[in-house]
Amino acid sequence: MSVATVVVVTIAVALIFDLINGFHDAANSIATIVSTRLLTPLRAVIWAASFNFLALFVFHQGVAKTVSSLVHVSAADPAFVWVVLAGLIGAIFWNLLTWWLALPSSSSHAIMGAFSGAGYAYGGMDLLNKPMLLLSAGFILISPLLGFLLGSLLVVGVSWLLRRAKPQRVQRVFRYVRLASAAAYSLGHGGNDAQKTMGIILAVLIAGGYLDASVESGPTWVAVSCYGAMGLGTAMGGWRIIKTLGSRLTKLRPHTAFAAELSGALTLFGATHFTIPVSTTHTITGAIVGVGSTTRRRGIRWGLASSIVWAWVLTIPASALAGMGLLKLFQWLHAW
Repeated sequence: MSVATVVVVTIAVALIFDLINGFHDAANSIATIVSTRLLTPLRAVIWAASFNFLALFVFHQGVAKTVSSLVHVSAADPAFVWVVLAGLIGAIFWNLLTWWLALPSSSSHAIMGAFSGAGYAYGGMDLLNKPMLLLSAGFILISPLLGFLLGSLLVVGVSWLLRRAKPQRVQRVFRYVRLASAAAYSLGHGGNDAQKTMGIILAVLIAGGYLDASVESGPTWVAVSCYGAMGLGTAMGGWRIIKTLGSRLTKLRPHTAFAAELSGALTLFGATHFTIPVSTTHTITGAIVGVGSTTRRRGIRWGLASSIVWAWVLTIPASALAGMGLLKLFQWLHAW
């Protein structure tokens, strides 16, 4: 198979991954909307998908550049395109497995783990951008903690402001405010997550000799196709995980859902601004746990929460092993 053919196949697989990412992570954008009955499931996914795509016109491409540099790509080594392909397929495998188990794992860390695992299998530790990988891994803890802290503070502040308000008026006001907070979260979700696939496509274009390694942003068609695939995947909806986040983890009310969405959006906006790829799954789960824990300790199903955390912990090593195994398979099949 020629290098050009592998590049085309890898780009196609990357867009499939982006579609699955949106499908898998639809719960991140709409779980709070559906569980509080702000919108019907169909209208919720259309709302979220629209703002996933509109993020294209809001954010820079810094996260894509970060992802493309997780593994040092050399344009002088066309065989490296197989490393990217192995990483993508490994990440898709882990995403579909956790979707089947209804666990909100991180698509972001799946692609980072599988890509770095394939890179390690190909060139050892010297091929990995260790400082960036450590920073990204650190946000496994940092992003949910930020979501938890901001969600807790926001729900306490909102509850204090509404302490004398009539429930009927709160319902009316928050119907419109929640649409804005849900849109903000979906905007942040699209802005950070779609760029991870953009980074993978940049890596394979550099490896194939179609882009210079010093490029700061990719072609327009890459951005449009990645944001479009993300939005389409969200519109398809991952209903199994939506139920886990929206109703099984904790009971959400309009003002607590607003606090979760806004705290998640603020965390994602900040991470994207500083070009850090973070997990939207970790962020919104941390925010939901944060708002749920402000009511009472039993407001959270801690057994379910611990299962989710275990899925987070296993994501990078499991997807890395998948990427390594696939790269070794490709090497064996092509004898290089």
